[in-house]
Amino acid sequence: MDPTRRGRGAPGNPPNRFETRRIDPFDDGWPRDEEPARAEPTTVTPEITRTILTRNDSPDIPFDRSINPYKGCEHGCVYCFARPTHSYLGLSPGLDFETKIFSKPDAARLLRDELRRPGYRCEVIALGANTDPYQPVEREHRITRGVLEVLAEHRHPVAIVTKSALVLRDLDLLTPMARRRLAAVFVSITTLDRDLARRLEPRAAAPQRRLETIRALTDAGVPAGVLASPMIPGLNDAELENILEAAAAAGAVAAGTILLRLPHELRDLFAGWLREHRPLRAAHILSLIRQTRDGRMNDPEFGSRMRGSGPYAELLQRRFRTATRRLGLDGREPHLDTTQFRPPPRSGDQGSLF
Repeated sequence: MDPTRRGRGAPGNPPNRFETRRIDPFDDGWPRDEEPARAEPTTVTPEITRTILTRNDSPDIPFDRSINPYKGCEHGCVYCFARPTHSYLGLSPGLDFETKIFSKPDAARLLRDELRRPGYRCEVIALGANTDPYQPVEREHRITRGVLEVLAEHRHPVAIVTKSALVLRDLDLLTPMARRRLAAVFVSITTLDRDLARRLEPRAAAPQRRLETIRALTDAGVPAGVLASPMIPGLNDAELENILEAAAAAGAVAAGTILLRLPHELRDLFAGWLREHRPLRAAHILSLIRQTRDGRMNDPEFGSRMRGSGPYAELLQRRFRTATRRLGLDGREPHLDTTQFRPPPRSGDQGSLF
């Protein structure tokens, strides 16, 4: 691996799909092993935004609104379907996505403004639908923490998806919310193989630490689920049952799975990662991916984009259903209560006596 990419997931920094210029590498005679070894630094840039809730009408996901406190993600998961969104910023979905992070420091204030709007209707907010709300930069910036404080204050339900044990920092908020059926956490586990995890998700928590996080959440009274995702044909899909079994043993009460998605630039980025880290199996894995996507590398269609199609994808879904029934992880997704919501007071509202 190029030493300048130490601790990073993307195999390079390819141009985004909107860039009209291309840079051709030039050999100036200096061997790569004589170049200075330095890790690629992370920069965090505050972003000014007028809204914080992102809404969707997708039939594939069980929520219609989400909050992403950060754009880009330092975890560096090479398969992340959100990588191509950095192209809209004029940046690369490769190393730029995991080293050039944009934060939303006004998230808590903006959320409070949206919750007090006269027409606001309470439904579960998904925290971290695109990028991880507990990625490493959250330790310092605490934007996710601020969002949770607003949700807790106004008794608004939230479902969190993360790969990080940092979520345990906020148990003082999540535990009382969970007692009111206002919070649930899903921990994403892609593989139990530490070496594969280090290469696929270089700055995310180790697999065992994620299982420990599920146990700690459960012990604290916070309903925890597992997302065995993404399943990558020929790479980690053989681990599906083992992941579900380990999560159930740790106390998980629900489970989900998503097939690998490779939109836009991610197709070439992931293929490049395979050629570097699994060169002898790359062609076979890419062939299996196409078999689950009707001969393509990606399927953007509602209804099939999360599950795939064809015999291989159908077998994967059948294995998931069989395992979750056996382990008691089917049909037990935590039900969160939307009836307790108390809107923030608007200017001129009379204060409550109670």
